[in-house]
Amino acid sequence: MARLYPFRALRYDPTLVNLTDVVTQPYDKITPAMQDAYYSASPYNLIRVILGKHLPGDTDAENVYTRAASTLDEWRNDGILKEETEPALYIYSQTYVVPGTSEVRERRGFIALGQLHDYGDKVVYRHEQTFPKHKSDRLALFKATRAYCEQIYMLYSDPESKVDHLLFDTEGQQPPASMRAPDVEITDEYDVIHRLWKLADPDIIQKVLDAMADKWLLIADGHHRYETSTAYMHERATQLGLDPNAPPAEIAVAPGTSLPAPAFPEQAMMMTFVNMDAPGITILPTHRVAFGLSSFQGREFAAKAEQYFTVTELQTSGHSELLQHLNDTPGVAFVAATRDGNFLLTPKSEAISPLLAGLSERQQRLDVTQLHKVILEKLLGLDEETVRAGGNIRYLREASEALEQVGSGNADVAFLIKPVTLEQMKDISLNLEVMPQKSTDFYPKLLSGLAMYALD
Repeated sequence: MARLYPFRALRYDPTLVNLTDVVTQPYDKITPAMQDAYYSASPYNLIRVILGKHLPGDTDAENVYTRAASTLDEWRNDGILKEETEPALYIYSQTYVVPGTSEVRERRGFIALGQLHDYGDKVVYRHEQTFPKHKSDRLALFKATRAYCEQIYMLYSDPESKVDHLLFDTEGQQPPASMRAPDVEITDEYDVIHRLWKLADPDIIQKVLDAMADKWLLIADGHHRYETSTAYMHERATQLGLDPNAPPAEIAVAPGTSLPAPAFPEQAMMMTFVNMDAPGITILPTHRVAFGLSSFQGREFAAKAEQYFTVTELQTSGHSELLQHLNDTPGVAFVAATRDGNFLLTPKSEAISPLLAGLSERQQRLDVTQLHKVILEKLLGLDEETVRAGGNIRYLREASEALEQVGSGNADVAFLIKPVTLEQMKDISLNLEVMPQKSTDFYPKLLSGLAMYALD
C-alpha cells in the first residue's frame, strides 16, 4: 500500500549557520510576531522561503513566491544549503512537556519521501476539511520553488512496533543510528528538544521500507500541503505524459545494491511517519473565537442556547478554572466565554438531534461537530461555507488568548472545547468521513528546515 523512499536531503551546512536560528515552526502556526522574529534571527532563516513577507509593490513578476525561489537558489549556490551525497532516511525524536501539565513525553518517527495518492485509493486518509485559499497559496509556492521545505505529519498503525525496533532498538550486534549522538539537536521556542539522526545503511533502509509496505497512512498535520501536492503531481504527470501511479524507479547506492526512488520527482513529497500505537502522541484542542457578529450580547446568546443546551453560568473567569470546569464535565460540553459572563453548555440530546440529521452516529458524538452544526450554524447563523472561507471564526490553541480577544473587544465570544481523541480521529478517517477544519492540534509541531526535498 504505502510506498516510501529514501532521498538526498537538502540540509543547512552547520558550519555556516546556527541551526537554531534558521529553523521554524510550520508555516500555518507562524504569527506575524513570530515571522518578524524569524526574519531577525538570521538572514538564512527559512521563513524567507516558506512564509515570506508580501510587499506593497509586488507584481506577477516580482512577489513573495518569486523571492522565495530566488532565495532558495541563492542559498544553494552559496553552499548554505547542501544536498546529501547519498539517499537516506532521517530518524526524528521530539521530547516535550505536555502543555498544562508536568508530564514529559517523547514522540519518535522518521522522515522519508511518501508517494502521493488520491484519497480514493484508500492508502492515505484525511480527517478534516481544508481551506481553499491556503491550498492556492501553497501551490504557488511549490511551483515557484520546486522544493518541499516542510514535512507532512503522517500516522501509521504498527502495534508490534516493528519499524520503531529497526530505528530505535539494538538489533543483533549492530546498534541503530539513534543509539549514537544525534546529528542535530535543537531546542525550539516551546522548549521542545528536537533530535535528528541520518540513516544511510541501505540494508536497514530497505527493511524499514518493507515494514511500511502494508501500511495505510493517516494525515495528522498537513492536509493543505498534501492535497496541493497531489494536485501538483497530477498536473506534472499530465505534462510529462506519465502515469501518476507509475512503479518506482531504482537508484544505485553501491555495487549490486539499489534502493527505490519515485518514478518522477513530483510523485512523492517529504513526510514524517509516526506510529500511532506508540506512546508520545498528544492532541490539543483548538478553541474557536467568533468575531464581527451583529449585535451580539452574551446573555442573549445564553438564553437562546437554552433551547438546545443546559446552560450553567460559571462564576470563574480565568482560563485554567474554565478549562477545569470543562474537563470535569463528562461527555460533550463547551464553555462560551463572553464579556457578559461565562457559560457551560451541555447538549440536550433530543433537542439537537434534528440538527445533526444526516450525519453518522460517530460524527454526531463529536464535540467539534456539535459546536459547528448547533452553535455556529444554528445559533450564530454562520453557515459552513462562511466558516470554511475563514469568515467570522479564528482558531486558537491557547484558551488564555481566546479569552483575551473577547476581553479586548477583538472577538464577541470564545468557545473552549475538549480535544478530539486519537481513536475518534481514526474512526472518522477510516470510514471516509471528515471533521470540521482545525479539529485537531497535534503537539509538538514538526520543525521546518531540518531536511528538505528539492525536486530539481
